[in-house]
Formats: sequence, structure tokens, C-alpha cells
Amino acid sequence: MSAPSNASDESATRAGDDLGFALPAATKVGRTRAGALIATALVVVGAAFLLGYLPKQRARAVLEESSRRAEGALVRVSVIKPKLAARAGAIVLPGSVQALQETVVYSRANGYVRRWLADIGDKVKEGQLLAELDTPELDQELVAARAQLAQAQASILQSKANRDFARTSLERVKRLVPAGVTSQQEFEQAQAQEAVAEANLSVSQANAGAQQANIERLSKLKSFARVLAPFGGVITLRSIDRGALVTAGNATPLYKIATMDPVRVLLQIPQNVAPSIRTHLPAKVTVREYPNRVFEADVTRSAGALDPSLRTMTTEIRMPNPKGELLAGMYAEVSISLPSPHQVFEVPATSLLSDAKGMRLVIVDADNRAHIQPVVVERDTGAMVQLATGLQGDERIVKLATAEIQDGQSLDVAP
Repeated sequence: MSAPSNASDESATRAGDDLGFALPAATKVGRTRAGALIATALVVVGAAFLLGYLPKQRARAVLEESSRRAEGALVRVSVIKPKLAARAGAIVLPGSVQALQETVVYSRANGYVRRWLADIGDKVKEGQLLAELDTPELDQELVAARAQLAQAQASILQSKANRDFARTSLERVKRLVPAGVTSQQEFEQAQAQEAVAEANLSVSQANAGAQQANIERLSKLKSFARVLAPFGGVITLRSIDRGALVTAGNATPLYKIATMDPVRVLLQIPQNVAPSIRTHLPAKVTVREYPNRVFEADVTRSAGALDPSLRTMTTEIRMPNPKGELLAGMYAEVSISLPSPHQVFEVPATSLLSDAKGMRLVIVDADNRAHIQPVVVERDTGAMVQLATGLQGDERIVKLATAEIQDGQSLDVAP
């Protein structure tokens, strides 16, 4: 029994030699102590298991139970019925106030402004004198034309005298030919002279007629030295002063005149609304300068065709303006009442489901089951949405639709 101890001592001695100092002898562990250590380790492992695993297992069981209850519970929803919107809708578009008639007055004669009699803002009547021009060159042309006419008239008298003389000579020769006093050649020569004299008289008369026509033309141009208003209206532009040189044509504008009672409001109707535009449709016009006033009028006419570049149709609204409150060029907003060709129902915007499948509603049937119904939106006013198709009017619609509601799902409808 002493051999193991000696062997152990020898190993400790060799290890001590290697380390440079002596190691104590190994102590033996008894069975009782070893069992206690093992038992302690088992207790620690068991406590860790109880503290970590069991709470997680219990939480998982609670979650599974909650899931089973949630799967069995019904989604609670509130339902409403769609509201029939008004059959006549209204569209609001920007418009521009324009004069009923507007034109720029130009001169038809060359000259200088002697005086002007109307200024901007003046109301004028048709045919009223606006300005007078001095036309010295035209006056000289008129004097020359009258002198040429007098010359042509004198030429007529001369031609008549020559014709009468030729006619008398022809008669005399004609009587002498049978007696043999005058030859046949002289008779024929007298006939030719009488024909020439008659032709010269015709030329003189035609020349006098041409001179008379030239005088009438110049007199007409001279009348244009008095610039008259082509129609009644308001002077919106005066661009002449005394002594200013004006030329015939559209190079020198004199005045601009506009008729402002009634006025026209022009607007562009988009393509989707253009087929509904008819004459005599009621319209309301507002301008920001008169915030509390509404000018009521009717649609007067429309172009009947779309602008190919803008896809809009020009429409005119004409309305009276006796006090001149509406000015040409004003910006206006026009509301036109449009008859609706079909029933339009209105629902809250929260009832709509919008995804890749389009716009849809959740309809609850008699068995409180969900039915997904596609719809077509006609107009979105923000809080409410008007639907053109997809509803009959007696459906029950989920007021607050969510993506978790599936087609055919049973629902808990709130009373």
C-alpha cells in the first residue's frame, strides 16, 4: 500500500525540480464531498431551467391562446348607405372678361392731325366725330382732278362740234351725188369723217366720266379726314396728338373702341365636360374685385369643336354690364350647372379601398358578410367622393374600410 504514495512523492519531486520549488502533495477528495458538489451543480442547473424556460413556455401558451381567440372573433364595423347626389352638378373654370365689340380705328387718308375730340374713358356714339385731319396732298390731287374734269368736258364740246360739222357735210354731199356734182369718193370720205367725229365724241365723254370717277374717289378719301366712331362704346386707347403725321393703312392706330354692355366671358371647357355644354345653361360669374357679388348669366354659345392642341372648347357667356363694373381683361371664375346623365351616389372618402386592383367599396350583405365591389369615381371633393358606377343606392357600405377585410368574411355590424 505504500508504493502509490511513494510514486506520488517521486512525481511531485520531479515536478518541483522542473519548477524550481517543491509542490505540495495531492489531497484526496472523499466520496461525501464529491457527492455534495454534484448535487449542488444539479440544483444550480435545475434552478436555471425553471427560471428561464418555464416563463417563456407560459408566455408562448398565452400568445397562442390569444391568437386562437382573435381568429375566432369578428371584425366590428359601422355601415352607412350611399347618398344620392344632385343630378345637376357644377363645374368651376377660369374665364376672361372681354368686350362685346372691340376694334382699332385707323386712318384711310394721309395727313396731319388738326384736332382730336375724344379721349380715353369717353363714351361715344356710332358716327360721332373723333378727330379731324389736314390732308394738303389730297387737296391738291382733288384740285388737279377737277381741272382735268373741266378739260374733259371742254373736249366733249369740241367733239360735239366736230361731229355736227361732219354730219352736216355728209348730208350736203349725199344730196349732190345723184346730180353728179360730187363724186362717190367724196361721199364716202364724208361718211368716214362723220364716223371719226362720232368716235372722238365718245372718247371725250368716256374721259370725262373717268375724271368724274377720280374726283369722287378723292372726295371719298377727303371725307376720311373726319375720323368717325364705327360703333358706340368706350374709348380705351388714344394714340394721336395734334400735328401728328398719320398714314393710310394699319401703320398708325388712332383710337381703340370697345363696347362693354353687354360683356362676354370666354372660358375653355375641357373635353370630358364639353358634350354636356348647351346654350341657355345657367352660369354664375364671380370676380375677386367684388367678393360678395355673383353675376348670373346663361351660356350664349360654344365653338362646337375642340382645340386640337389644348383639347378644350371655347364657350361664351354674355351678360349685361350697364354700370360698367366689369372691365375688359378681368379674370373671372365661372360656375356652370351641368345636367348629370346618370345617377351619382356620394360616400365618405374613408369607405374607399385604393390599391393595384383599383377603387373598391366593402359592401355588407344580408348575412353580414363582406363583398368587395369595384366602383368608378366621378368627382372627388375631399371628404366625400361621388361615384358614377358600382352602386344601386340600397347597399350597406362599411364606413371605415381597411385592407384586413377580405371578400366573404363575416363581420360584426355595429347597431
